[in-house]
Amino acid sequence: MSEKSQSRAMLLGLSAVLLWSTVATAFKLSLQTLSPLQLLGWSGLFSTLVLAVAVSWQHRWGELLQQLRRRPGYYLAMGALNPFLYYLVLFRAYDLLPAQQAQALNYTWALTLALLAVPLLKQKLHRIDIIAMLLGYMGALVIATRGNLLALEFDSLPGVALALGSTLIWALYWILNTRAEGAPAVTLLLCFLLGTPMVWALMAWQGELVVPSLQGVLGAAYVGLFEMGVTFLLWLGAMRAATHVSRISNLIFLSPFLSLVFIRLFLNEPIVPATFVGLALIVGAVVLQQKMKPSEPAPAAEQPE
Repeated sequence: MSEKSQSRAMLLGLSAVLLWSTVATAFKLSLQTLSPLQLLGWSGLFSTLVLAVAVSWQHRWGELLQQLRRRPGYYLAMGALNPFLYYLVLFRAYDLLPAQQAQALNYTWALTLALLAVPLLKQKLHRIDIIAMLLGYMGALVIATRGNLLALEFDSLPGVALALGSTLIWALYWILNTRAEGAPAVTLLLCFLLGTPMVWALMAWQGELVVPSLQGVLGAAYVGLFEMGVTFLLWLGAMRAATHVSRISNLIFLSPFLSLVFIRLFLNEPIVPATFVGLALIVGAVVLQQKMKPSEPAPAAEQPE
């Protein structure tokens, strides 16, 4: 078991947040040469490879096979949600929307999670949840309309719907993930081992099974390594090494704002004032919900080791 070290945890956590902050830019650059389906297919391969190396390093292949034999249907459903459905919807949203809008709207998944927890985990919706949702979804509307709330004009209404729809899929995945019995790396690898072939089958059916350009391969490799693979392991390492977990988990609130910096620098996408206002409302809503919400009984699930 690794020794607790808050300084090491902060270094790992900041590294993870920095890498996560670059992926919205990487999505848009990769989608210049790849379709959303192709980006998912190729990045899924790279992510699966990284996670397989991690599971090998942890000597957990026996656990992986045991989990798969015990609950094949569960892991098949999880793989269908993530990576298959979630990233397919998310990448399509990025294909239709400016990066600043897609990444900010996707950040509302924490609010969606609270909504889904009511019917699926039998948790109560508190007054603070309702206030946070009103603030958060108001922020989403500010971003989607570029601040022109009365006109309700969107850059792409289907793109906005897909970005918000991706939060529903992601929240559902994490609720089902509370019932996983294996180590986090094992669970995630099982999802990719079962979900990635679904993507490739769809690519073949859609006639998109072609070798991409070098730019496409490099973009897919970056997304697979730093959105779906290495960054998850860095974050998990940070949480395990932390002596004050809350200080590490709060780092995640830096990510959407850092992301805007990379979007401006590398995509030359002007960041409109409404994005800052809306993102501040969304992040504020999530912080409010997390800090002031009464504690709920933990769902019956294995905690990460």
